[in-house]
Amino acid sequence: MSVVLSYFLGPRNPTPEKLAAYECGMPPVGDARERQSVKFYLIAMIFLLFDIEVAFLYPWALAMRRLSWPGLIQIVVFFLILAVGYIYIWRKGALDWGPEYDPDYVHPPKPGPALIKRYRYGTRN
Repeated sequence: MSVVLSYFLGPRNPTPEKLAAYECGMPPVGDARERQSVKFYLIAMIFLLFDIEVAFLYPWALAMRRLSWPGLIQIVVFFLILAVGYIYIWRKGALDWGPEYDPDYVHPPKPGPALIKRYRYGTRN
């Protein structure tokens, strides 16, 4: 009711600042319709799995004493199923955000006294 009343009774002075999108107090940069990486959506779906896990775990924790051993077995099976799912997405690389690891990549030598000495005296290999 108060929202409707403030709409009709409030002052009307729209400005560009008031009509702009608000995002965490920061001024918007670029277009709001730019493409996002699929990894963001994947992480959001994995978060939902964690959220649902907590939604099932909370009632179990409240009734843990009454459920006794059968309840403990059920929650262990529940966690095993979740663990298999998380191991699967981890092995598929869904949680990898950095560059892929290449075991054959040889890192360049770090500059140190021995490397500087070799370059200084012209004994570079």
